[in-house]
Amino acid sequence: MGKDYHTITDDDTYEKSKINPAAIINITMENLWRDAFSFQSKNKLYEWDKKLDSLWLILGGDEPEQQENSKKRDFVKEFNEIDKRIKATGSLIHRPQGFKQLDGDEAEIIDIQYDLLKEKSLFLRRLQNKQGKGTAYDMGEEDYMG
Repeated sequence: MGKDYHTITDDDTYEKSKINPAAIINITMENLWRDAFSFQSKNKLYEWDKKLDSLWLILGGDEPEQQENSKKRDFVKEFNEIDKRIKATGSLIHRPQGFKQLDGDEAEIIDIQYDLLKEKSLFLRRLQNKQGKGTAYDMGEEDYMG
């Protein structure tokens, strides 16, 4: 009779992955940030927002669900509030106008949406740094070489 592969025995050995998932996640986030900045610079608000949502899926997954009476900062709730404010402004898809001047109302809405997406970007970057996955580096005294 052959080996039963559904049971673990003392002679079974396991190799650890040679791939560091944290490095892959950081590369993925860096690519998402690069794309988000590209869409921001082209004023493609819908695409910018979707890249930020992808970053949230990575960062938000590491945030615990908030308890009702907890005094800790609730990042999930904060993110959802920003998202609600963005959605309340209407569609993020705007047709390019070329040299045509946008009317006052549409231009104002685009400005509000742009500012809210900047707020969302800053929120995510700060969360990324808080989680130790970002650009901020806390140099403890033992690390200081100066």
